[in-house]
Amino acid sequence: MKPMWMVRAGEGGFLAEDFVSKGAVAVGWGELGDLGDVGDRDELERMMRESYPEFRKMQMAMSLGQIARVRLEIKADHNVLTYNPQTRTYHVGRVTGDYAYEIGLMGTEDNPYYHYRPVEWLGTVSRDDLSTATRNQLGAIMTLFLLTDDAASEIEQRLSGAPRPEEAVEHTAVKDELELLREETMSKAFEFIKDRILLLSWEEMQELAAGVLRAMGFRTRVSPAGSDGGRDIIASHDPLGLERPRVIVEVKHRPKDSVGAAQIRSFLGGLREGDRGLYLSTGGFTKEARYEADRSNMPLTLLSLDDLTRLLLDHYSELDTDTRALVPLVRLYWPAS
Repeated sequence: MKPMWMVRAGEGGFLAEDFVSKGAVAVGWGELGDLGDVGDRDELERMMRESYPEFRKMQMAMSLGQIARVRLEIKADHNVLTYNPQTRTYHVGRVTGDYAYEIGLMGTEDNPYYHYRPVEWLGTVSRDDLSTATRNQLGAIMTLFLLTDDAASEIEQRLSGAPRPEEAVEHTAVKDELELLREETMSKAFEFIKDRILLLSWEEMQELAAGVLRAMGFRTRVSPAGSDGGRDIIASHDPLGLERPRVIVEVKHRPKDSVGAAQIRSFLGGLREGDRGLYLSTGGFTKEARYEADRSNMPLTLLSLDDLTRLLLDHYSELDTDTRALVPLVRLYWPAS
């Protein structure tokens, strides 16, 4: 089937009506000038780097991908759609010509949309008439991307007037699909948060661990670098750390190195009666190290990167400002089951 491209009409769809009234889909970076004589992606990249030297690697890659699709990949007779969030409708059309450039076409002086493809608009499809899987794909944050054949086929069916097929378990199916999407989103977020934690220096990791303990109700004392003697943090329920039990914390921030049994034995040897041990290793623990901890007569908890991340999320709302600044997070809301 024909390729179908999603082309967003600017932030919040503010150009959706212009796309329709002017019979076009367009992208920004108007300052590049007319790209009609540009024949390949390498030349486009050179021009982008000259025009936008301040762009970081990811921003450059995303911007280049979008302008390259409009100039080089979208072809006449391909299908396109754009979304108007005000009416919750997707405008569906057919590309009728080659790449073109027109100063003042649409957009603003600070954000001109002059690179475009002419489009014959064929009709609209309500977002409410699409399956959860297709709505999820169309909700991607990318400005311009190619739809899967399944999503494109469904949109063409709705455009032709074919009703959405009735499902015997529609409500359950939607709930199950949303739950899978929620789990996938949470899993990705968890991994991204771990990535952010691993960027911390050893000193910052020590402060993060201490901050999480404070959020859990402990008072903490952090040892100066190089003087801990196996005691990076002392946590207790009194300000001076005199009351028992105390929690003695060792922090090993070596993501590529697992802590072994010998290191666990050394740490246990420094504990005193009434102490509790907590060993944090961002590189994890060997099987022998876990066995050593299990057979110890001294109470010892091993904390991996995953464990620390879960504790961080569980107690994030109780963290102090300095600790939150180490791993800044934003709240994400999701429809309840």
